[in-house]
Amino acid sequence: MEEIAVITGGSRGIGAATAQLAAARGYAVCVNYRRNRTAAESVVRAIERAGGKAIAVAADVASEADVVRLFETVDRELGPVTALVNNASILETQMRLEDMDAARLQRIFAINVTGCFLCAREAVRRMSTQRGGQGGAIVNVSSVAARTGSPGEYVDYAASKGALDTMTIGLAKEVAEQGIRVNAVRPGFIYTDIHASGGEPNRVERVKQFVPMKRGGQPAEIAHAILWLLSDEASYTTGTFIDIAGGR
Repeated sequence: MEEIAVITGGSRGIGAATAQLAAARGYAVCVNYRRNRTAAESVVRAIERAGGKAIAVAADVASEADVVRLFETVDRELGPVTALVNNASILETQMRLEDMDAARLQRIFAINVTGCFLCAREAVRRMSTQRGGQGGAIVNVSSVAARTGSPGEYVDYAASKGALDTMTIGLAKEVAEQGIRVNAVRPGFIYTDIHASGGEPNRVERVKQFVPMKRGGQPAEIAHAILWLLSDEASYTTGTFIDIAGGR
């Protein structure tokens, strides 16, 4: 069976590192992106140069129609998905809760929570052995913020990741008899450009003092954990979390 992975938010950071590692491990990869076509196509070209197979597909995971189209495109161009990495997420400018408006909360939860539910739904429909599928694995990219709460900066983002953790536990139990495993990774402070969205591009340098290992993490360190959870080496692992946060 050919392994086919959909990686949301695959054009940068953890998503891009995961896409390239998955391709190196033999997966045909769909690099999903929302706006940055150039970055997504760059990831695809890097995979192809290394002898792998990949496509880039634009889709806003907060849009149900976009998510359906994303998976239908993968069906048509690669085949039925066997691995999903729910990586797409956003954060907004550092802010205390008392200053947040409903529009901000809706944006955060639409992508970070609803988007993951929609992608998982489409993946389950294709993977489930009860629906004629061959099984598969889902890895949700959560955050250590789900445990710490990100006070004074991103309590909305942290809460969205808390919701994703709960979904991971529930869905893992729901589909365990359908040949599908569902797990999550919880990265800590990782060197990616998501911090620029919060208004502090060099945030990792400021906060790494709070990490027992006294450094930030690299996207590849997260990607390796994700690929282990997707692999048969983790065949008895579901509903589980791997914290990759330098001991935080």
